[in-house]
Order: sequence, then C-alpha cells, then structure tokens
Amino acid sequence: MKEPKRVLFVNSEIMPYVQQTQQSIIGRYLPQGILEQGKEIRSFMPRYGCINERRNQLHEVIRLSGLNIVVNDIDRPLVIKVASITAARMQVYFIDNEDYFRRKAMYCDADGKFFEDNGQRAVFFARGVLETVKKLRWKPDIIHCNGWLSHLLPLYLKKAYKNDPIFSDSKIILSLYDEDPTFTLEQDFKSNILMPGVKNKDIDKLEQANGINLARLAIQYSDGIIYGSSNLHPEIEKAVADSALPVLSYKEIGLEEKEYVIEYNRFFDSIIGTDEE
Repeated sequence: MKEPKRVLFVNSEIMPYVQQTQQSIIGRYLPQGILEQGKEIRSFMPRYGCINERRNQLHEVIRLSGLNIVVNDIDRPLVIKVASITAARMQVYFIDNEDYFRRKAMYCDADGKFFEDNGQRAVFFARGVLETVKKLRWKPDIIHCNGWLSHLLPLYLKKAYKNDPIFSDSKIILSLYDEDPTFTLEQDFKSNILMPGVKNKDIDKLEQANGINLARLAIQYSDGIIYGSSNLHPEIEKAVADSALPVLSYKEIGLEEKEYVIEYNRFFDSIIGTDEE
C-alpha cells in the first residue's frame, strides 16, 4: 500500500485564531479538506499576541522548542506551541517569539503603519517553520505558502535547504492574494535574509524591499501558483505570467462550500506528478 502524500501548510493566518479573511478561511478549511482527501498534513502559523492561549488551549511543545535563530545578528529563541481544531481532527503549530509575535496587532501598529521589523519577522517565521519540520522528521511532498509572511520559504527551500533530505523532493505552491503589496520592508531586509546557501545574487529582486518584489521573489522559486483572489496587483500578475509556471485560477471560496478543495487537491497532485511521469 502506497503511503499517503504529505502537504505542509504555511499560513500567515488561520481561523478561528484570527479574524475572517480570504487567507484565514483557506488556512482553516483547506488543510482539513486535503486531509479528508487522504493526504497527511501539517499546518503552521505565527502565534500573534491577539491569540488567546487559554481560550484556544495552546500549549508549548518542549521537545520542539529551544532552538535559537539568528536574525539581525541576534540569537532569538524559537518557541513552538500547538493547538487542536477538534472539528477538523487536525493540529496547528504556532511559531512564537517574545520579540516578534507577542504584540497584539499582526502586521501594523495602531496608526496603520507597517511594523518596522516585519521583514525580520518573516525571516524568523520561515526559518522557524523549516527547522521545526526538520525536528519532526516529517518529509513533505508539497509545501503550500499562504500569505505574504510565508513568501521567503520558496527561496530558502530552493537555496539553503535544497540538499536537506527532508525537503530535497518537496514542491512549492504559492497562493497569491489581492492584499496590498505596496508595503515597504526595512532597509537591512536583504542582509537579514542571507544565510549559508543564500547569496546576494539570489535575492536581486529585492533591490527595493517591498511587498511586490517579495512576491516576485517567491514566484521565482515556486513550482506552481494559485490565484487566491480573482485579481492581483498588475506587477504580480505579470510576474506570474512571465514565470510560465503551472497556475490554478481563482476558485470561489466559502465557509461551507468545499468544491475548491477538490480543485486544489488535483493541482497539488499535478505538481507532485511532474517529475514522476
């Protein structure tokens, strides 16, 4: 009997832990649907400060915590927490760090200004997910990146982790949304991304560190693209078209309607199968 395929979901947002958005709906219901289609899943998101740990019954996983990740030349402890969505028979892993994810807001301050360290948070989140999956010794066939905070994973997977046996065969699927991509990231964002295996030439698209170019970088290192919204920013749409990657067009998504899950699952299978046929 063949082992089920494995899908790693890396989400910026998941209901009910954060408010309802297109991304958080996908973060909540797509993993459940893919699980029901017969695949194994793991699901990750940041542990934002707005998440009530007691109400949602989060608890630390000691065996997965304790690693330090260097960002901006500072060792920052990685804390892993977990909670269960009982109705879905699935767990959610949370990436936590006192400096990056304890503030109540997710991306912006009270004045609506993008946090000055959001680039560092994206670096910490991406590397935290990948190091935790390594500790789990769980080899994914598909890695689904959902939301801008996950957009560094394709780069790291294709460069820094490409020879790691856990990830060497993984295919990366990127869901893109009509979230405003015009935000600017900190000036030292490029230098904070660098690590063994990632060179300056690999991130030349980030000469201007903004959301559009971060999406373009993610597209460059992905294996397939999903339109999470009916329309994307024109520059991102152009980057998708220029990439010539397989694309799944936008599917209507609702809380109860699950037809899109079948389409996503077929798309996952088509990407996995590209090297097997």
